[in-house]
Amino acid sequence: MKQEFRKETPIDYGVVEARIKDMNVPSIGQASIREIKRLIDNIEQDTGKKYIRMEMGIPGMKPSSIGTEAEIEALRNGVAAIYPDIDGTPELKKEISRFVKNFMDIDVKPDACIPTVGSMQGSFAAFLTLARMDPKRDTTLFIDPGFPVHKQQHRVLGQKFESFDVYEYRGDKLRDKLESYFIKGNIHSVLYSNPNNPSWICFTDQELRTIGELANKYDVVICEDLAYFGMDFRKDYSKPGVPPYQPTVARYTDNYILFISSSKAFSYAGQRIGMMVISNDLFIRKAPGLMNYYNCNVFGRAMIFGTVYALSSGTAHSAQYALAAMLKAANDGRFNFVEEVRVYGEKAKVMKRLFLENGFHIVYDTDVDEPVADGFYFTIAYPGFTGEQLIEELFYYGISAISLSITGSERLEGLRACVSLVQPSQFPELEERLKVFKKHHTV
Repeated sequence: MKQEFRKETPIDYGVVEARIKDMNVPSIGQASIREIKRLIDNIEQDTGKKYIRMEMGIPGMKPSSIGTEAEIEALRNGVAAIYPDIDGTPELKKEISRFVKNFMDIDVKPDACIPTVGSMQGSFAAFLTLARMDPKRDTTLFIDPGFPVHKQQHRVLGQKFESFDVYEYRGDKLRDKLESYFIKGNIHSVLYSNPNNPSWICFTDQELRTIGELANKYDVVICEDLAYFGMDFRKDYSKPGVPPYQPTVARYTDNYILFISSSKAFSYAGQRIGMMVISNDLFIRKAPGLMNYYNCNVFGRAMIFGTVYALSSGTAHSAQYALAAMLKAANDGRFNFVEEVRVYGEKAKVMKRLFLENGFHIVYDTDVDEPVADGFYFTIAYPGFTGEQLIEELFYYGISAISLSITGSERLEGLRACVSLVQPSQFPELEERLKVFKKHHTV
């Protein structure tokens, strides 16, 4: 930043500079999401000025009263004193099975539908178990960009992973890229999110078919992270039992595990309740390698009574009643959960326009041959800056985000912006701050 602009930034330059130094990290752009949050909290406290906060993927909506009332009633009935079944309450398992049939058009028995302590625990349990099925298969493949904590889970577990940025391998190019990894024989599973965090790209049906066909050919398990279920607002996925359905690889392979979050689509993040849905075939599959760690070689039993039991003995009893009630209402057509969160797409449309009008561009801009959807996230860049440089510069202008470099993206010029915590009343302030930024950084 030029010296003459330092007194003109919307947030006091000296305060921001001092707080960044206090972080004591080599590059603020490499800081974790939670570290960025703490930094902005401290600057807001010091200056009394509010940021346009786009760093955290926190739901910005009130939770459905259907869930909260059901949970309150369950607590009043004393469930807090009772251990839940490790694999979930019968009511919840039934409604998860109905939900994937109604909104994905796939058939999964209730036995293979397991509530978890958020999707994060589901993925952790899956990685732990999948890596023990076959000693020759010891590596996860991440289709990036992705949620950084999934790689952190692998580091904690001491497990191997490989990754690639999918940006240059969309459409027909995806097959050869995936096969170049699968043919080596060390990949036990693949993880991707759809819609994608951070880029909001969505795989086409052709791409999902390709992934499924290769999973069958090489016996690789596909882990599909559906944290943003139904939130590609270009199509209406809100009607139970009526197409179109949420796109999924499960139509093309039986080698799958689905992670369905209640945090975003149901705005129930605080209770840490998610769903792990294992295909009927994988659930009963036998893998000799499991006997080295569990007392059973059947995948589903090892998952529930080995891994999930060891991690947490199941998930909170009352939260299961909340999720069961919301799923039942959605399954019965009484609760349009997609309509509840459509505001995220509306906010993204406005916010992207404001960035574009002030010299920024969208990094991940297309889904093969059509513009990427407006949704929970979008990606931005500004000429002349790397992502790590840009995020630090924007802090002085009261705007926060995270660098794409921590997501496995090879688009190192970009940032991920989340719309959830930005209120429409802040749009004029965002526009003004972007105008000042553009004035100070003429291309």
